[in-house]
Amino acid sequence: MPQAPAYRRVVLKASGEALMGKQGFGIDVSVVDRMAADIAEARALGVEVGVVIGGGNIFRGVAVASKGGDRVTGDHMGMLATVINSLALRTSLVKIGVESVVLSAIAMPELCESFSQRQATHYMNEGKVVIFAGGTGNPFFTTDSAAALRAAEIGADALFKGTLVDGVYSADPRRDAAAVRYERISHERVLREGLAIMDTAAIALARENHIPIIVFSIHEKGGFGSILRGEGHCTIVADEPAAAQQAETARG
Repeated sequence: MPQAPAYRRVVLKASGEALMGKQGFGIDVSVVDRMAADIAEARALGVEVGVVIGGGNIFRGVAVASKGGDRVTGDHMGMLATVINSLALRTSLVKIGVESVVLSAIAMPELCESFSQRQATHYMNEGKVVIFAGGTGNPFFTTDSAAALRAAEIGADALFKGTLVDGVYSADPRRDAAAVRYERISHERVLREGLAIMDTAAIALARENHIPIIVFSIHEKGGFGSILRGEGHCTIVADEPAAAQQAETARG
């Protein structure tokens, strides 16, 4: 008998850089197609999926500010990049028969619908994949913060953060061979130790709304579905009683 998924409704946060594949810029369609297939697998399990994709493969707003430009304008440009990525993912989902819709925090009716909590919840209740574009619609907030915000607004059971590694480590395992991998860790400890899995605003928002963050490798084919079935490699970031926190396990 198939195992019931661990979560009913989730938000998947993927970086824009993940869409580049081995390219140095832009969108690798094969990578987007693989991501769409992973989302389709989650839908087949009965999980309602919302998606937030960054825009770093096309443009990063902080790049403008770092060279003396206007940060607000730069962030607006970055929001437009997330819309491009969102439209690309919708195209890949539609190709394999998965109903999906893009809702943008910035009004652009010729391209996609505008975001509202009511409409997003309605589409998810219908079983459609909802792709949240345009970040929060405000400068100075990252797409990590947008993902945590949307997760809270739609009542998600978990926020999945796709990264380059298979969980949360005490340091970057690609640079530090002694880095320790955590199986479970609290939001509070992540904030206290400054572990760079998401920006602090996103982690704090998830903590305040009791939303666990599941950190996993976005490049592991089928990894999203495996974790939903209670398998696969990931780190669960969730608040726990003090006794449970003392029993947090780690492995290298």
